[in-house]
Amino acid sequence: MTNQNITTLPDENLSNHKEDAASVTDEQTPMGLKDRFRKFLPVVVDVETAGFNAQTDALLEIACIPVLLDEHGVFYPGEAFNAHIEPFEGANLEPSALAFTGIDPNNPMRKAIAEDEKTALRRIFKGLKEVRRDEDCRQCVLIGHNAHFDLAFLNAAVLRTNNKSHNPFHSFSVFDTVTLSALAFGQTVLARACKAAGLDFDGKNAHSALYDTQKTAELFCYILNHYPMLANAMHNEDAKEESADSDSQ
Repeated sequence: MTNQNITTLPDENLSNHKEDAASVTDEQTPMGLKDRFRKFLPVVVDVETAGFNAQTDALLEIACIPVLLDEHGVFYPGEAFNAHIEPFEGANLEPSALAFTGIDPNNPMRKAIAEDEKTALRRIFKGLKEVRRDEDCRQCVLIGHNAHFDLAFLNAAVLRTNNKSHNPFHSFSVFDTVTLSALAFGQTVLARACKAAGLDFDGKNAHSALYDTQKTAELFCYILNHYPMLANAMHNEDAKEESADSDSQ
């Protein structure tokens, strides 16, 4: 079950991030991931659901991909954790939502690999916590395209399954690629933003949690790797600390 639901991006996608290494100047030593986001581990999340109401509508798929930083200071998508999920007892299944995603909860092939919410979340959270500890980050922060939608369904599932103590995600903070795409490309639709970034996007695979998470992760990394940070970025607190140290001497 676990092997079927843990997936890595294709090798060519994992290697693409190396092409951006030239954009990092030799004059600066790249910082570690824990320093770049104040000890938050950024994790791209996408959910597929049977409606828009996180409290009543079923969570059907979830995928998570941590965003990592290599020795050259280049961001790249890490290993993916994903699951097909059985609707919780009493869950609402909106026909229009199922038609939109193309998910059939009663499909025998799907039911053969689907997990209950508690099992799926515990497995995914365990994998993410291992990544977080490896990166010395204190908590995960959700990245999503319309991120609060994904976070709402994640939080609702956490409460339903009593997984609060296992949940590595911040309860309300997010990084939203809609906002970043609007800033970088003047686009808000995921497919159009990917196209503007020169990334492949196959509409036939859209509305699969794993595929959308992969594309969102690639887009997030592309924007970060090409964004010129402001001259005073992340230096205010360092300057204050240096000033305080000199005053105490």
